[in-house]
Amino acid sequence: MTSSFLTNRQRDELNASILQYFAASGLEASHEALRNELGIQDGGFDEDVINYNGLLEKKWTSVVRLQKKIMDLESQVASLQTELDTLPSSLRKVADPATWLPRISKYTLLGHRQAVNSIAFHPVFSVLASGSEDTMIKIWDWELGELERTVKGHTKSVLDLDFGGRAGEELLASCSSDLTIKLWDANDEYKNIRTLKGHDHTVSCVKFLPDGERIVSASRDKTLRIWAVKTGYCLRTVVGHSDWIKDVVPTLDGELLLSVGADHLARINEVSTGDCRLTVAAHDHVIECCAVAPPASYTYIAALTESKRMPPTSSGFEYFATGARDRTIKIWDFRGNLVVTLEGHDNWVRSIAFHPGGKFLISAGDDKTIRCWDFTQGGRCVRTIENAHDHFVSALKWAPSIIAKVPNRTNGTKGNGNGQASGHSSISHGRNIRCVIATASVHMDVKIWMA
Repeated sequence: MTSSFLTNRQRDELNASILQYFAASGLEASHEALRNELGIQDGGFDEDVINYNGLLEKKWTSVVRLQKKIMDLESQVASLQTELDTLPSSLRKVADPATWLPRISKYTLLGHRQAVNSIAFHPVFSVLASGSEDTMIKIWDWELGELERTVKGHTKSVLDLDFGGRAGEELLASCSSDLTIKLWDANDEYKNIRTLKGHDHTVSCVKFLPDGERIVSASRDKTLRIWAVKTGYCLRTVVGHSDWIKDVVPTLDGELLLSVGADHLARINEVSTGDCRLTVAAHDHVIECCAVAPPASYTYIAALTESKRMPPTSSGFEYFATGARDRTIKIWDFRGNLVVTLEGHDNWVRSIAFHPGGKFLISAGDDKTIRCWDFTQGGRCVRTIENAHDHFVSALKWAPSIIAKVPNRTNGTKGNGNGQASGHSSISHGRNIRCVIATASVHMDVKIWMA
């Protein structure tokens, strides 16, 4: 007799389960043959065979599920190993915030009843705001993964959010399909202190300027508007786009505005005059998002240009990125020259953010992925988080870095979503990078990715 890996009890249970299976399946001859083979007479353990009803089938399906789980885990291990192999050796064993990239989400924040369109980090505290098509804004503690409050006031979808204002007087700005922009006092239970009206169509984006005293909004009415925070007055209307403006970002020095839209254009306008400095036919489809590169990125992006010229880190605007429905991300210099095209997304690119360490750009899109692009490898995608959400990823923001000591900074406290808090942009070494990213989804959830 061959040796068995089963104990006597396990062997008896297996035999009883097989006998029960034969009996339940009407295999009388097999049932009788196995009884005879095992030498089981009347009164043997098959009197209790009813206790093993369905046990063999359950064990079998469990094995199949385990096999599938093992295959999935092996595939993940192989993917992670491939990813590790593509990284420079200097990065493989370094737990450095300047090279940290998201991998596994820590919290999934649930509470919205419809798609989440926007998210914004508080510039100082562990607070995250999310805006949804359910018309509500929710305030979360991202360190604990807990809901703090729900803010109501808009009558239609909340499309964008941004924290800003003077230090100690932080405000939350929101914009909506109800054609309004609202300012909420973050230090007074998020009371609505002002509602700004003037756009003739959906307000798709709102951002604080670095001085904290003005905001800029973008709309489907094809205009940008600059507003005074204290009074709510519209200071200037900027025209030039021929279709829906989808996104707008101020440059780090607060002097220029980068805007993109459904007319496939990226435009640079002066804040003080509204005059156009640059127009670029950037993509072949609607441009969904844009971002201004921080000074920490200059040396890495400059290496990808023909001239290799390193711009001064004191400059507030040297490079910018655009992401579009043509599934590409493009990096440009301030003259409108294309530096590099990042290809890899399988659907619309919805949101992009520069890594505050400067080496990477992070993107998210309708292919449900988060992708990390490495400028030191020519813009190669070095990490892909598949199925980051169960539906389209609608927004991605990097927590603003904490300013340790930055001389000559302005009074603004805005976090611009590119991993930097507002202030004088020429100094990055005085900032403590927070390894925290938030993403939002059409699936009605928000995820927090932390080191």
